[in-house]
Amino acid sequence: MVHDCSIPVLAEGVYEFDARGVAKRFRHAAIFGALSALKSGETMRFCNDHNPLPLLAQIEQHFGTGVKMAYVSQAPGEIIIDFHVAT
Repeated sequence: MVHDCSIPVLAEGVYEFDARGVAKRFRHAAIFGALSALKSGETMRFCNDHNPLPLLAQIEQHFGTGVKMAYVSQAPGEIIIDFHVAT
């Protein structure tokens, strides 16, 4: 499956977040801010150039079961993860 994170055509309630365009020093703060802004039932589709394992652990620790994570793609240079806020 090929996904182009620059094309914001997604289902209703799914919001794109392409971390590749955010300066590395601001990424974690921007991601946590975006996740905190999501409402119940909404999803953030996160795109990154690498698998952010430390970030995923931080998200799990901070949000617990309130945010579910699911990989959409693990292609080299294009990691796509859906973060879904529980209802």
